[in-house]
Amino acid sequence: MDFDYLTKITKIYSYDYKKKHPDALRENNILNQARREVPGFEELIDRFERTISVLGRSPSTFRNYSLHVASLALYFGKIPTELDPEQIHDYLFYLQKKSKTPSQTYFKHTVYGLRFLLKSEGLAYEYLRLPSIKHEKKLPVVLSKAEVWAMLQGAKLLKHKILIGLLYGCGLRCMEARSVRLQDLDFDRKQLKVVQGKGKKDRYVPLSVHLIRGLKKYIEAEKPKEYLFNGQPIERSGGDFDNRYSQRGVQWAVKQVAKAVGIIKEVHVHTLRHSYATHLLEDGMDIMTLKDLLGHQNIETTIEYLQIAQLESQQKFSPLDTLFAQCSPGLK
Repeated sequence: MDFDYLTKITKIYSYDYKKKHPDALRENNILNQARREVPGFEELIDRFERTISVLGRSPSTFRNYSLHVASLALYFGKIPTELDPEQIHDYLFYLQKKSKTPSQTYFKHTVYGLRFLLKSEGLAYEYLRLPSIKHEKKLPVVLSKAEVWAMLQGAKLLKHKILIGLLYGCGLRCMEARSVRLQDLDFDRKQLKVVQGKGKKDRYVPLSVHLIRGLKKYIEAEKPKEYLFNGQPIERSGGDFDNRYSQRGVQWAVKQVAKAVGIIKEVHVHTLRHSYATHLLEDGMDIMTLKDLLGHQNIETTIEYLQIAQLESQQKFSPLDTLFAQCSPGLK
């Protein structure tokens, strides 16, 4: 008998876990309820999962879209492909009225989920007359170097300090930071291998000597085994467990530190990536080098930062180096 597995199962369904991960349990409950109560939903969602996987989307994308599809199915008691466009529009109108935020994220993700679902069933978007979603073009929020420095100095936990240093110093997306493994860190070559980032492409980014020093201290203190940042294990579809730092945990840490040091800007995890890109341009990095460091497929995505910073060609480096040179009293 696998006692380690039994221990994990016990932990997953413990009262403590339910308190810490109510959203994850709620999402599993909605999916399981739809599988039980809606005829044909289980077969539909299995085909949906295969399509999402074949198209190269992440498991988190499937979980997100399947949750919205399941909610729709439970609302009508039918799978979405058995509904007519009028019913779909009534439901979307209901979501719009229910939404408390101008972005109407839940509404948008429902439409995106239905689009993927129709694709998995070989049906055109016109089958349900899905509305088009307008993409609002907004310039990113960028922190000043003084604000980034304040976050690094103000983080009380070493884990949070290293997390912020990694997000800013390497320009990582939230999922990329959560997925950093010990084997991806190369202290001798001063670089980090970002494995299977957005677009399913690996890339290397420079590691600042200041970040390496902090990473060594963190690893010595926390002794992580596989992933750099560990969290409470969350059960995934298929029965395995995700031991990485949760997305909500990363988001909370960044927001909490920003608030604690008095930053009034709306700071998200991606704000540190925007700041990374902008500060590198201001420090003289050329746009093509930055594109590679960010892992962008299209140069148009990177050019967005030209509206914020001036360019001057230079070799690759981490903005942490210039940050410490300008702000650290001991290095002046």
